[in-house]
Amino acid sequence: MSQPAYAEASDPHVATRVSNGIGFIELDRPQALNALTTGMVRAMHAALDTWRENPEVLAVIVLSRHPRAFCAGGDVRFLYDAHRDGDQHAIDTFFIDEYRLDHAIFTYPKPYIAFLNGIVMGGGMGISQGAHRTAGLRVVGGTTRMAMPETRIGLFPDVGMGWFLARTRGAVGRYLAVTGETIEAADALYVSLADVWLDEAAWPALIDALQSEPFETGADIVARIRREAEANSGGAPAPDASALANARAWIDRHFAQPDVPRILASLEAAQHEADGAAADWAARTIGVLRERSPLSMAVSLDVVARADGSMAECLRRDLDLTRSSFAQGDVIEGIRARLVDKDNRPQWRIERIEDVRAEDVERMFESPWSAAQHPLRDLVG
Repeated sequence: MSQPAYAEASDPHVATRVSNGIGFIELDRPQALNALTTGMVRAMHAALDTWRENPEVLAVIVLSRHPRAFCAGGDVRFLYDAHRDGDQHAIDTFFIDEYRLDHAIFTYPKPYIAFLNGIVMGGGMGISQGAHRTAGLRVVGGTTRMAMPETRIGLFPDVGMGWFLARTRGAVGRYLAVTGETIEAADALYVSLADVWLDEAAWPALIDALQSEPFETGADIVARIRREAEANSGGAPAPDASALANARAWIDRHFAQPDVPRILASLEAAQHEADGAAADWAARTIGVLRERSPLSMAVSLDVVARADGSMAECLRRDLDLTRSSFAQGDVIEGIRARLVDKDNRPQWRIERIEDVRAEDVERMFESPWSAAQHPLRDLVG
């Protein structure tokens, strides 16, 4: 099956244009912190398809028009409503289209550059992290707040993020997947989820300069941004002094454990046996784990553990997991408790971390499609 064409797709919340050899994608849905809809996903993919073979487009830049967020993720309230209405087709369509876009970015033949201000979560990570594979850049600044907070709503780190988390330092990827904790720019640089830091006050002038200075190649555009970051490095945070760096020994000790119950047991031992900061950190982390979906945390740990293959394989697995998460997981209850009723009292299907069985996790990874019928079967790489 060939990849669907989105050449005619457009959306009022995505502005696309070409200026000075650069294809610009600007997200403009501020009331929802640029949360992605199916229409936005298709409009972005349409632009990338149009520019892919156009020799006059040397590189692509994606950014937000608003200071609060680059992209807060997918529109989970829409997914909740679709499930309530029994519209499985709408849910499948959103995830299929989103993952196709993420794969298109990951395999894009030209530098893809993401300016990541404010909130960058869930689907926002999906439309930015692939820049690293295109010889592009992930630019962060003082307001950047990154996370894959899915276990808080009973989901898992999808959009291919298992692939990236599996390739971070030590057990940090496992920690971020399970806890869904938010990290800042220095943390992102420390674990290679960002490439350069640039004071956000300098972003507008740089964007203007990129539209007027002469460039011969996409690499020239990337180099210009790197030079700007180096020239303004005086206020840059030190990755090796980041919160993740400071907690690295504790993260590696506890989150290298093979499953979530043993992670919890390791943390509980440290809480009682360690002193000072180590015990405090363990106690705080235990509190986080006790708030998350036990089943989702177990699935999320496996998502990272199984991500040693290609991005295409990860995205196919992610799509399988979206089906099981809605059918037999905790995502509907998590969205209800966190975002709809906002009572923050989710009733998880499996209440205790210690009660999640290996077969419960394995069942979540079963695909509803055969390999020959999988909607993402044509993705390669």
